[in-house]
Amino acid sequence: MARLARREMIDPSEIQICHTISRCVRRAFLCGDDPHSGESYEHRRQWIRDRLEFLASIFGIDCLTYAIMSNHIHLVLRSRPDIVATWSDEEVARRWLRLFPMRRERDGAPAEPADADIATIVNQADVLAERRRRLSDISWWMRCTTEHIARRANREDRCTGHFWEGRYKCQLLLDEASLLACAAYVDLNPVRAAMAETPEESLYTGAKDRIDDQPGKKKAGRKKMHDCERNRPGPKSGWLSPVEANESSDPTGPDACNRGRRASRKGFLPISLCEYLELLDWTGRQIRGDKRGSIPGHLSPILQRVGLDAPDWCDLVKKFGRTFKRVAGTTEHLAEEASRRGQRWMQSPGNPLTVAS
Repeated sequence: MARLARREMIDPSEIQICHTISRCVRRAFLCGDDPHSGESYEHRRQWIRDRLEFLASIFGIDCLTYAIMSNHIHLVLRSRPDIVATWSDEEVARRWLRLFPMRRERDGAPAEPADADIATIVNQADVLAERRRRLSDISWWMRCTTEHIARRANREDRCTGHFWEGRYKCQLLLDEASLLACAAYVDLNPVRAAMAETPEESLYTGAKDRIDDQPGKKKAGRKKMHDCERNRPGPKSGWLSPVEANESSDPTGPDACNRGRRASRKGFLPISLCEYLELLDWTGRQIRGDKRGSIPGHLSPILQRVGLDAPDWCDLVKKFGRTFKRVAGTTEHLAEEASRRGQRWMQSPGNPLTVAS
């Protein structure tokens, strides 16, 4: 089957969850310790993290988790056009001008937009509609990430040219099973790459930020961790989406977070943060231990709730990046998506999550 154009996959007017990957040109170690040149570019990983946190405070997009590696980055993003629709015209203009200011201070920081600056957007209906659409567009989030980092790195290296290897790659995640597998795959990237032994040692990942922010670590109960993620977001993970999607207490409509660090307070998995971190820890030990152990009994129901088989879980997480192409989900969700687009999906036998090709 022909490869889908990205514009046919990503629709800023729909709530969608995507796994995106951007890789440095020639797969060079431009964001870590380069073993060939001996140069350290570790500080650029902090650049990227700071940029992601900044974008989370502007876009109507939830960052579910992330991993910044030595030569590539992984993001799991959820577009929220329903959130953007609740913003006033002036709010849209102010957010856009924080991204692309018309004036800057002497130190290069964006200047506070004047009324005339805001009016140039608000008073033009077509321009305003386009800016509103872009603020829930994952492609624009990626553009604002990669272009900013490329320019900054080139200034530091006193050179010109490409920093990133073409445009970003994207996978559309259609259901909870594929989302859980993808989130674990992203958070365990440093473990799989032998950069860390455990999730709590995996720097520049969503899991590490969440672990560092937990009150009392293991002493924190499920309800306390759930409330903490929503109402008292920690200094490191407060810009990330909460893990647990509690349908009984979380708002179902637009739920803009009034703290200004993220688009919403809505979770994304049917399990608690505590359960997710425990499952992540167990999975990471199996991947790095070169042996397969039996999954603990109290973790098996977690996988059953999202329709996964425990024996295949570790293989699925390890192979997620090369198994799936453009869209990931169960047979039913893939068939539904294909029907909506007037296309046909091919199935890979023996895989708990069907491969879209």
